Amino acid sequence: MSQKVAVLGTGKIGEALLSGMIRGGWTPADLLVTARRPERAEELRARHGVTPATNTEAAKSADTLILTVKPQDMGTLLDELAPHVPADRLVISGAAGIPTSFFEERLASGTPVVRVMTNTPALVDEAMSVISAGTHASAEHLAHAEEIFGAVGKTLRVPESQQDACTALSGSGPAYFFYLVEAMTDAGILLGLPRDKAHELIVQSAIGAAVMLRDSGEPPVKLRENVTSPAGTTINAIRELENHGVRAALIAALEAARDRSRELASGNN
Repeated sequence: MSQKVAVLGTGKIGEALLSGMIRGGWTPADLLVTARRPERAEELRARHGVTPATNTEAAKSADTLILTVKPQDMGTLLDELAPHVPADRLVISGAAGIPTSFFEERLASGTPVVRVMTNTPALVDEAMSVISAGTHASAEHLAHAEEIFGAVGKTLRVPESQQDACTALSGSGPAYFFYLVEAMTDAGILLGLPRDKAHELIVQSAIGAAVMLRDSGEPPVKLRENVTSPAGTTINAIRELENHGVRAALIAALEAARDRSRELASGNN
């Protein structure tokens, strides 16, 4: 943790990562941040005690560079960084859909690159971060990335060929659950409940179900069967979900998200 780490393009996820790293034992003085707006960089300094820097300064002085800008801005950022990034710097990309080869082609030969897909629960230290090695990244580099992103949740190593699927399933995943809760809340209102009570019922049910999925060791089908009595209310609801093709719609939605991730990788913004 004595190494200097720079977060470039520090938005909400970047700030969540910084905050988690500090709670995990990193010294704020060893953390550099860059932001498009100077007032944003000063806000980060005031809130976390980190050091604002330009992209060039960060590239020259940090041991690890975490690039959190939007995918469409990554090429411009790399053009700025390339003359100043020595080949021994670890570069971690948090940009959806962009392969490690995109970075390796634009940086010094041999530069280690690690690709990480995280998600918005990093804001509450419950992220799922998926980590893949580029051509020159070693086990030590992967472990360092896990140490950083482990500060805001769980990490999982996968081959880079699986990143698009992970982006569809987990990177976008929280939005699917928010969408489902939104729809269930509307249903609760239709059934005669006030919005606040419907919301509380659904959110606590979601939390309880998630904990059971995590801790019980049972597959989801078994947990569902435990709630589904013969000729009861749940099986009637499940029948309607199946009649409306909810399972097929979810599969199609995830395939669409995966395909969009592949489009981003090909430069089709």
